[in-house]
Amino acid sequence: MSGQFEPLPGGGAAVALDDVEISIIRSLAVQLLELIGPGPAEDASDDPLAELFAEGPSEPPSDPVLRRLFPDAYGDPQGTPQAREAEEQREYSAEFRRYTENDLRAGKREGALTVIRALDGVASASAGGGGAVLKLSADDSRQWLGTLNDLRLAIGSRLDIADEGDTDLLYRLPDDDPRKPMVMAYLWLGGLQESLVATLLP
Repeated sequence: MSGQFEPLPGGGAAVALDDVEISIIRSLAVQLLELIGPGPAEDASDDPLAELFAEGPSEPPSDPVLRRLFPDAYGDPQGTPQAREAEEQREYSAEFRRYTENDLRAGKREGALTVIRALDGVASASAGGGGAVLKLSADDSRQWLGTLNDLRLAIGSRLDIADEGDTDLLYRLPDDDPRKPMVMAYLWLGGLQESLVATLLP
């Protein structure tokens, strides 16, 4: 999987993807949508004010992948806080989460849907002809960038990758390791993400 994003004249980016690559990214984006779940507007009323003032959850998600996608806003990663400090951080994080998580989820859903729609467009255009060139506007490129990052965070969480330094171990996994396909997807998405970032730089 060697496709890399390249800048388009006037903004945006393009990448050549074969049918397997299209299928992999689409499948991962659909799984991400399922993991994030439906929004409050899909569950409740059509009242825009109710949606505007709807409160989100105050507790971190139980799923480790969702905790990685929606981390606590407050906390000291450099050390263990005292009991009183820790309680204050939990309260601040709960308050922040209550008023921001719904919007964050909506943004991630919209990004994943942008990816799926774009892939559906190139898949139907290629009609089984071995792949196609995906062309993105500058706005869609930013949506894609966010979703590629979310997909890598999700896979990294399943692989217990705490930071980029852990990726060295991934290269040394034997071919018969059951994690190998996920590792290959993680590394490939990282390459796509880096090349897409490069197209967005001035």
